[in-house]
Amino acid sequence: MLRGLPWAWGATDPEIDDAYPCSDLVPEPAARMVRAVDVGAPAAHAFRWVAQLTQAPYSYDLVDNLGRRSPRTLTPGADALESGTPFVLIFQVVDVVPGREVTAVGRPGPTRRFGPMACTYRVTPTGERTCRLIGRLDLTAGRLAAPIAWGDLVMMRKQLRTLAACAERTS
Repeated sequence: MLRGLPWAWGATDPEIDDAYPCSDLVPEPAARMVRAVDVGAPAAHAFRWVAQLTQAPYSYDLVDNLGRRSPRTLTPGADALESGTPFVLIFQVVDVVPGREVTAVGRPGPTRRFGPMACTYRVTPTGERTCRLIGRLDLTAGRLAAPIAWGDLVMMRKQLRTLAACAERTS
């Protein structure tokens, strides 16, 4: 797997090399991107914020949420993740390991021009009140892979930092 920007940001070598369910869903990906942040909140609470990605993208709201601010409070029921649930606007959930990870595939239509794509968001405890939040995106965008990787770096970096800040503030 490629290392360094734009392919990996904030992730350790073991996090980059780890197996993620999304890799089984994208045949021969042109790009694999891994981003990660430390979170000063219990893993279960951070995962609850990952489930909020069913509600909004939590990145640059002006760009990817039509200017609406992503909620800064937990939405009741948003953690009832199941196959088919819309996730981060352009994905739909295909698998959930409660309290640990969510895997989703690109929905038909919005992601067609990028080819097959899938993501896994994983929360890994590092202590009683700390964890790591890791996002992995695999896609087959061919020659668009590098520009997409740079764009994803900007957007997912902001997204993970926002989720971490929300989890820390509300834990």
